[in-house]
Amino acid sequence: MDAVLTELETALGHGFARPELLVRALTHSSRANERAASERAVPDQPVESGNEQSTGAGDNERLEFLGDAVLGLVVAEALFIAHPEWQEGELTRVRSQLVSRQHMAEVAVAIGLGSHLRLSRGEDRGGLRSKSTVLSNSMEAVMAALFLDGGLKPVREFAHRWVMGEAAEHLAEELRSGAALGNYKSALQEHLQAARAGAPVYRLKSESGPDHRKRFQVEVRLKVGEGEPGKPLARGTGSTKKQAEQDAARKALERFRAAQSKADTRTSGAEKEEQAEP
Repeated sequence: MDAVLTELETALGHGFARPELLVRALTHSSRANERAASERAVPDQPVESGNEQSTGAGDNERLEFLGDAVLGLVVAEALFIAHPEWQEGELTRVRSQLVSRQHMAEVAVAIGLGSHLRLSRGEDRGGLRSKSTVLSNSMEAVMAALFLDGGLKPVREFAHRWVMGEAAEHLAEELRSGAALGNYKSALQEHLQAARAGAPVYRLKSESGPDHRKRFQVEVRLKVGEGEPGKPLARGTGSTKKQAEQDAARKALERFRAAQSKADTRTSGAEKEEQAEP
C-alpha cells in the first residue's frame, strides 16, 4: 500500500489486510479499460510489483452493487436502534436521504476520496474526478471493500462518523418539526392543498455555465385557476433543474411560514389587548 492510500486508510479508520480490495474500489471502469487496451497492444509486457494487475484490480462496478446493500443495512440498523419511536415510513425516508447519491458524494468530498480515484487519462482531464455520480458510486465501492476486508464493524464505524453524524440529527429534527426531509416540493404542495390556495407551478427562468458546471434558476408560481399565469412565490437556483425547483419550493415555504408567524403574533397581541380592557 503506497503512502497516498495509507492516508485514505486513516480517513476510513481501517487498515486493510487485503489492500487490493481498496485499489479495486478506487478503480473506475475507464482506467480498467485503458489498461486492458494497453496490455492488448503489448501482450508480453512484464507485470510490475504493486501495479493494478499484480493486485488483481479490475473496475469497481461490482463493488458498488455490494456496497450499496451493505451501507443500506448499516444505516437502517443504526436508525432502528436510535429511534424506537419511528414507524416504517419515517425510517425509510431518513435512510433514503442518508444513502442518497447526493449525500454520499458529500461524504466522499469530506474524506478527499476524489484525489484517490484511478481514472483513465482522458476522463481525468475531463473532470470526472469531481463529478458527484462518480464520487457517490466510488464511495459505495469503498464501503464494499471495507466490508469484505473487515466485516460490518469498520462499515458501522465509518457510517456513524461520516454518513450519519450531524446529517442524521438534522434529518431527525426535520422529521420532528414536520418538514419533508428535503422534499420541499411535496411539502409546499401539501401546504397549498391544506390551505386550498391553489397549486405550485415551476418554470425555468434561466440556465448558465458550461455543461459540467451548469446553474439553473427556477421560479415557482401559485396557480389558482386555468389559464392564469400564477402569482410568483419564490425563485431558486441549483446545479440541476430538480435542485433549483427544490430550492424555490423551500424559499416559498419559508415565506409562508414567516407570514403565518407574523399573523399568529398579531392575533396573540390582539387577544391580550382584549383581555386587558376593563
